[in-house]
Amino acid sequence: MNNQYNLQFEKLSNILKLGEIVETPKEISGGLLHRMFEIETSKGKIAIKVLNPQIMARPTALHNFIRSERIANIAANSLPAKPAKTIDGKSIHNIDNHFYLIFDWIDGNSLKSHEVNIGHCKKIGSILADIHKTDFSQIENRNNYDNFDNTGVTDWNSYLTKGEEINSVWVNLLQENIKQLFVWSDKAKKSSRMLAAEQVISHGDLEPKNVMWFQENPVIIDWESAGYINPMHDLVETAIYWSVNESRSNDKERFLAFISGYQKRFGILQADWRMVLEHGYLGKLDWLEYSLKRSLWIECTDEKEQRRGTLQVADTINALIQYEEMVSEIENWLKNDINKDFN
Repeated sequence: MNNQYNLQFEKLSNILKLGEIVETPKEISGGLLHRMFEIETSKGKIAIKVLNPQIMARPTALHNFIRSERIANIAANSLPAKPAKTIDGKSIHNIDNHFYLIFDWIDGNSLKSHEVNIGHCKKIGSILADIHKTDFSQIENRNNYDNFDNTGVTDWNSYLTKGEEINSVWVNLLQENIKQLFVWSDKAKKSSRMLAAEQVISHGDLEPKNVMWFQENPVIIDWESAGYINPMHDLVETAIYWSVNESRSNDKERFLAFISGYQKRFGILQADWRMVLEHGYLGKLDWLEYSLKRSLWIECTDEKEQRRGTLQVADTINALIQYEEMVSEIENWLKNDINKDFN
């Protein structure tokens, strides 16, 4: 509650010499965590991301953002990646305890689920492989900053109790699925420990919303989740993102096209696919917990964010249910339908 947004675009523009702001800043889609604005200045159009002050209050947050921008800058040397602008040697700028990232404006659009085709999937699959093969040795060792063996157990019952006290709209849904949350958490923790031995640096959130297209040419944006990740988990999760159709089910042809694009760079793929898929619960469970915290005003900046958290609780529980239903089917695709071109 003490970390409210206090936007200082004029001050930011003056200090960084971005030009005179000539139109009222327009808020655009910036994801579910931060706020993004379109700014027209006397020097041209730019995009400014204002980082969530609650997130930035965390002890490791600033370091993580500095690291993710370093990753994006390395990737941009050989890949269609768009890092934040570096001004006066910095990519993240602190104005009155608010942190800003400035981006060159991209004339392009991200794709909706019904707009994604086989060609898009193959192209992004290939780019993901190139990200995994990029030399990020300049980045510090993961063991210093990332904890893949996080064995703590989330107390979902405590969130349920708090929700019941304020009669939150998601109480019944959480109560109906609370036993399953512990089951999913157990599977996710076990798979996380098993997959921790093999890690690469990757984008970490290569959903269609984080790829801008201009004349069929992709630009990878929003590198804030970049870091160490198991490559097969990253591959499968990203292929799922790109294969989701309008009915929120997975299109097999698009999924396999994505895998095919990746395989052209890597060849035969082998993994314990059930273990890889069970690791997919982890990110959704983490997002559910964060959404509960926002909904309950435990970690929240304002009423708009609180309402967003409340909506995300139900959406994320339903996404977990749907994910469980699709795991066996996708496992069969991975076991039976990939590697055919290499046999």
